[in-house]
Amino acid sequence: MDKVPMTTAGYAALEEELKRRQQVERPRIIQAIAEARAHGDLSENAEYHAAKEAQGHNEGRIAELEDRISRAEVIDVSKLSGNSVMFGATVTLVDEDTEEEKRYQIVGENEADVKSGKVSITSPIARALIGKKIGDSVEVNTPGGGKSYEVVNVAFG
Repeated sequence: MDKVPMTTAGYAALEEELKRRQQVERPRIIQAIAEARAHGDLSENAEYHAAKEAQGHNEGRIAELEDRISRAEVIDVSKLSGNSVMFGATVTLVDEDTEEEKRYQIVGENEADVKSGKVSITSPIARALIGKKIGDSVEVNTPGGGKSYEVVNVAFG
């Protein structure tokens, strides 16, 4: 069973979703199934089948969340330091072609959200950045072709 690295914020988000699915969604779906059963013939009861499908989806997600939480290796980014890129670092890059500045935080797979500047530790850009220091040049193979970046800052917390 492999440990999955994640930040404290990512872990808290998983716990919050699990709690919501167990304490809010599960009772709501059970109530919907009970109401649909009261309507009689289950073979042609669309509400019953929809509620059972929602129950299956919710229970599957609960099992997935419990698995991720049990395998979580929570890393408190605020306690990290240094000048080389590692998990949890917020890295500022400058595109060597366009001089455009980008900022990414390297997070666990479950937390990744490129729109908010969080990239998965398994993404091509994060794998290229790991171990680099300020001033280093990084070549990243992206779906749109190769890109060159210069690391201009590495921060934690």
